[in-house]
Amino acid sequence: MLKREFTYTIVLLLGITVFLWGSGEFMLAVLELDPPSIENIEWNSEKVESTDEGRMLGENWYRQNEHGLWEAYIQGAPYERGVIFGHLAGEQIVSQEESFVVQIRKLIPSEWFLKTLKYGVVFFNRNLDEHISDELKQEIYGVSKSFADEYDFIGDKYSRILNYHAAHDIGHALQDLSIVGCTSFAVWNEYSSDSSLIVGRNFDFYMGDNFAKDKIILFMKPDSGYAFASITWAGFMGVVSGMNEHGLTVTLNAAKSAIPSGAKTPISILAREILQYARTIDEAYAIAKSRETFVSESILVASAADKAAAIIEKSPKRIDIYRPGDGRLTCANHYQSETFKNDSINIKNIQDSDSEYRFKRLNQLLEANFPIDPTESVEILRNQKGLNDVDLGMGNPKAINQLLAHHGIVFQPEKRLLWISTNPFQLGEFVCYDLEKIFRSDVRTQTSDARNLSDISYLTSGISVDSLVVPSDTFLSSNSYQSFLRYKELKNRLFDNVALGKEIEWNTGLEDEFVKSNPENYITYFMLGDYYLEQDNFEKAKGYYELSLSKEVASEQERNKIKENLKACH
Repeated sequence: MLKREFTYTIVLLLGITVFLWGSGEFMLAVLELDPPSIENIEWNSEKVESTDEGRMLGENWYRQNEHGLWEAYIQGAPYERGVIFGHLAGEQIVSQEESFVVQIRKLIPSEWFLKTLKYGVVFFNRNLDEHISDELKQEIYGVSKSFADEYDFIGDKYSRILNYHAAHDIGHALQDLSIVGCTSFAVWNEYSSDSSLIVGRNFDFYMGDNFAKDKIILFMKPDSGYAFASITWAGFMGVVSGMNEHGLTVTLNAAKSAIPSGAKTPISILAREILQYARTIDEAYAIAKSRETFVSESILVASAADKAAAIIEKSPKRIDIYRPGDGRLTCANHYQSETFKNDSINIKNIQDSDSEYRFKRLNQLLEANFPIDPTESVEILRNQKGLNDVDLGMGNPKAINQLLAHHGIVFQPEKRLLWISTNPFQLGEFVCYDLEKIFRSDVRTQTSDARNLSDISYLTSGISVDSLVVPSDTFLSSNSYQSFLRYKELKNRLFDNVALGKEIEWNTGLEDEFVKSNPENYITYFMLGDYYLEQDNFEKAKGYYELSLSKEVASEQERNKIKENLKACH
C-alpha cells in the first residue's frame, strides 16, 4: 500500500540517479562531506557521572523522568554542545540509529538496493553542508562522534548524521505526504479561554514504534542566540517542534513538493535557526527568507511578543506569510497565502490528499470547544473522529489523531509553558514544563560546583510542573485500544507478505479477527484486497476493495488506487 509505493518510488528515482551518475567506492569517497574545522575549542572533558537519577557532565545533564520522557539540559559553544550531548545520550543515539536503519531495511529489504540508496542519497546531498551554518555543522560534528561504528557502511559518521537531518525533507518529497500528515493550530484573543496564545500540534512522523519510544525534550542554552526547548530524538540537532525563552514557537507541517533536484537547507535546520535567533514573527520570516530549502513547508510561528501566530509558507523558489483575520489559525498540509493558494500544485494537493479534510475537522473542533484552554487542546489533538463525528476507524489518515504521532505538544507562549505527550503517540500523559523556571540563571548555576547528581535538586525532584499534567487518554485503558494493537500486529503481517513477499501465517480465523479489530477503517479492507489480489483470488479481492470504497477513504489518491486494483480483479 502506501509504504510499498514509497519503496517503488525510491527504487525508480535513485535507480535513475545511480544509472546516470555511476556508483562505486570511488564516488562515495569523492562525495563524502568534509567535517568543519574545529579550532581553540575548550570544553569540560570530565568523565560523565551517573546515578539512578541520570547523567551529568559539568552543568549539563540527561535523565528519564517518572513519566518515561527523557530530559536533557545542554549549554555552551557549538562543538562543545554536540560532544556533550553525545556523551550523555550515547546509548539512545546508538539505539535510535538502529531503529531508523531497521525501519529502512523493513521497507527496502534488498541489500543491492540499500547500497544503491546509499550512493543515490550521497550524490543527491553532495552539497548539503554548503546550506548549513558553521555553528550547526560544528554541533552536528560533535554529536556524530558518539554514533556507532556499526553503520559506517552507510557513510562516515559526520556525513550520514548530516544526511539524517534531511530525512524529513526527503521522506515527504518522495512519499507524497504519506509519512508526514501533521496537523497544528493556534488560538488567541476570543478563541482562547484566557485570551493568551495557545498552540497545539501533532507531529505525525513515523519510522516505526521503537523510534518514538525514546523521545527527548531538550533544553538548550547556546552561547549565542536564545535558549530554547525542542522535542527531538538522540543525535538530532534540528527542530520540528519547539519554543524559545522569549515565547516564540515553531512547528513544521509538510506541503506538497515537486521532486527536489538537489540539496538545500533541511527544513529542520531552518526551524532550529528560527527558534534560536528569532523573537518575533517578522524576525522568523526574515530568517526563512534568507534560506533556500529543497522542499515545500508550512512553518507555524507563534510569538508572545506579537501575541499572535502566522504561517510562513515556503517552497524552493517562493515564500509568503499567512496571517489570519481573527484569533484562530489552522494548518494541515496545504497552503493558504495569496502567493500559493491558487497554485496548481496546491490545488491538486487539496483535491487529492486528506489535508483539507483534517483542516475542516480541526476548525470544527475549535468551534465546538470554543474558547480553548490547554486541556481542551490536548483533547483536540487526541480526537479520532471525522467530520460531524463520523467513525473513521482507528488509524485513519483523515483523523487529527492517526495513532502514529511521534509526539503531540501544546504551548502557552506568553506563560512560557509547554505540554509534551508521553508514549504511546499522544495518548499518554501530557507533561508540563515552565521554561522561565528552567532557564532562570539562578536555577542553572546554584549547584554549578556540585560534583554529584544527588546534589542537583532539579534532577532528583524533577523539573516538570506536576500540578499541570494532563492525564492519559481514557482510550488507553479501553478494549478498543487492545483491538488496535492486535490490528497493527496483523496489519504488519499482511504488509510483510504483500509488500515484501514474505511467507506468513494466515487463515480465515485471523482474517475475521483482523476485520473485527478495526471494522470501520478502509485500510483494513484495502490490505485484504491487496493480499487476495496477490493470491490471484480475484473474487475475494473484489469484495474487499468494494468494502474499502464504502468506508471513509483518506484521499482521492487512495480512492483511485483502490479503483485501479479493483479493475485488475475483472
